[in-house]
Amino acid sequence: MIRIVIDTKGGDKGAATMVRGAALALAKFDELAVALVGDGEYIASECKALNMPADRVEIIDAPLEITNFDNAADALYNKTESSMLKGLRTLGERDDLFGIISSGNTGILLTGAMRYLSGKERVRPAMAAVLPSQSGGFTCLVDTGATIDCTPQMLHHFARLGAGFMRDTYGIENPKIGLLSNGAEPTKGNKLVKETHPILAADESLNFVGNIEGNNALSGECDVLVCDGFAGNQVLKVTEGTATRIITDVMKYAYRKNSDEIKALGAHLMSIYDIGSLGGGFILGVTKPVIKARGNAGESAVVNTAEMLLNMAHSRAVFDAARNKV
Repeated sequence: MIRIVIDTKGGDKGAATMVRGAALALAKFDELAVALVGDGEYIASECKALNMPADRVEIIDAPLEITNFDNAADALYNKTESSMLKGLRTLGERDDLFGIISSGNTGILLTGAMRYLSGKERVRPAMAAVLPSQSGGFTCLVDTGATIDCTPQMLHHFARLGAGFMRDTYGIENPKIGLLSNGAEPTKGNKLVKETHPILAADESLNFVGNIEGNNALSGECDVLVCDGFAGNQVLKVTEGTATRIITDVMKYAYRKNSDEIKALGAHLMSIYDIGSLGGGFILGVTKPVIKARGNAGESAVVNTAEMLLNMAHSRAVFDAARNKV
């Protein structure tokens, strides 16, 4: 049995959505067990109403909640009994818990993960997102917002984290590493990109394929796309916004023409490019997996993130602290 922690507070849709998502995940995956953190009395009533299996559900009472208006330093001092921080602390203290899902404040989740899930040698974690690529596989985009201003050494570190993640989680033996730039030539890019390029090229442990332009970010030319957190966050959100716009236009046209074939096309596109349903972002560089679900994550996102953790549970090496060293 693989037991994961689910932070039921902090998301836009409330605790009910997180608990219902957990119930669906338990129904879908027989090997899954959950530890639900939040308002213990409320969670208990919801579990009873949903007929969730008592032997696979643990309730951890946490009366406080982290909001998007909380400051990380204040929260780490004054809200240690919040669902997010108590969940992270419990995850770090117990060997029977594998990972955690939270849809709460990204900055505090990252800071809390560093506090409670750092290895013997503390490293800078990174936020990563796995997106569908044109080749039919996936591309790991790292960093997506954890570190806005980066050094070349940080991007080198992110490349190694991303490579380890794709190798151990997706079975890609020698992941192709790309560097986001405004041109494919080694001489293109801003100061950061130009200084990072030779460092990645010189690392013989990395399969560096060179600069990747934004229009080829999800072409499948690379398995890991490295960039600073500002650029990565823009790639992530522009990709999501563009996909949403195209799918919406296709479905509007389908209903206007009353075409079942075009409706089927729209449904197919949604199944591939509904980034929200893919799950969430990963915090790499900590000793146990932490998934940041979207703030407006629905029940399907909870199910999908739970499935991600189950898949990772069979590839624990990616979270070995030794792999997180530069």
